[in-house]
Amino acid sequence: MDQRIEKLASLMVGYSLELKKGDWVKIIGHPSGLPLVKAFYRKAVGAGSHPVYHAEVDDLHEILLKYGTDEQLQYIPETANLEAEKVDAMLGIIGQDNSKFLTNVDPARQALAQSAQKDIISRILERSAKRELKWVVTVFPMHSAAQDAEMSLTEYEDFVYGAGHLDDDDPVVFWKKLSSRQAKIRRFLDSVKEVRVKARETDLVLKTAGRKWINCDGKMNFPDGEVFTSPLEASVEGKILFSFPACIGGREVENVRLEFREGKAVKADALKGRDFLEQMVGMDEGAAFVGEFAIGMNDNIRKFTKNILFDEKIGGTIHLALGASIPETGGLNKSALHWDMVCDLREGGELYADRELIYRDGKFIRDL
Repeated sequence: MDQRIEKLASLMVGYSLELKKGDWVKIIGHPSGLPLVKAFYRKAVGAGSHPVYHAEVDDLHEILLKYGTDEQLQYIPETANLEAEKVDAMLGIIGQDNSKFLTNVDPARQALAQSAQKDIISRILERSAKRELKWVVTVFPMHSAAQDAEMSLTEYEDFVYGAGHLDDDDPVVFWKKLSSRQAKIRRFLDSVKEVRVKARETDLVLKTAGRKWINCDGKMNFPDGEVFTSPLEASVEGKILFSFPACIGGREVENVRLEFREGKAVKADALKGRDFLEQMVGMDEGAAFVGEFAIGMNDNIRKFTKNILFDEKIGGTIHLALGASIPETGGLNKSALHWDMVCDLREGGELYADRELIYRDGKFIRDL
């Protein structure tokens, strides 16, 4: 086994989730990620916790979406509600044999199934904000993701583990250093009332007064590297063009353009996947509002790979998430959707804080 897998599993148990004796920990992931599942499971047992593995099988999900009735698409088993209420920790492992397996599914059916998850998602986020539930999402490198990134599997493995500094003797040293750097930026942004983004075909204003910025340092995503908040729900005004395809649910939407008025996306256009975009934005009342605004800070991630866990962390970018806010920020928007979309600021992009230019071409120009 690649020793970086063992090192990643150790980080998930000891650093990200800080598992302790008696914790009920849910592991979610594709069977092709079993090397990481087993490594994590073994270390979780060693920590005295109670790991339970839930396999995500693409074919079964496809069958339900294609052939299930509306009632079946919206069915939430009682076990899912119990887990959302009682589980102590969750590990999500991203990775699939075929990342495009839902391309030909009716977008309306995907939206219907996703909308049924709203209460579950809200409860998980609420418990996480209260520190009642710890969760982290990571990646197990697979061929489909390597193909999406236009890399060989070996190259993609090096990219994934490099982004997490798993080649370091002690990766935690790096993550604590990044955490300290981001903490300074977070403290400054906590005092800001208004943020403005300017880039190609982009001029967007959002208000953040009273909202808390979060320092993302490997505790909930791994690899990590961003600071984020939830803007005031009715405050977002203007337009934005996203630099890279927006990927979610096995679908890609290219050249997404959104226009906001009083916080709501009143126009949503795309060169490819417009119908899917419209279905997602319209899935529930909160889906057309911005639940998150963030600045990517991981300079080890420079290339777009069609995996949002990495793409939203690209140093020199910002991203918005349509849909659910993270309650820890003070955000109030609720939705079954949380869809991150990335805008590159490395070539001419600017950020303003309370009308002061603080960031240009992907770098802070103010000493924070």
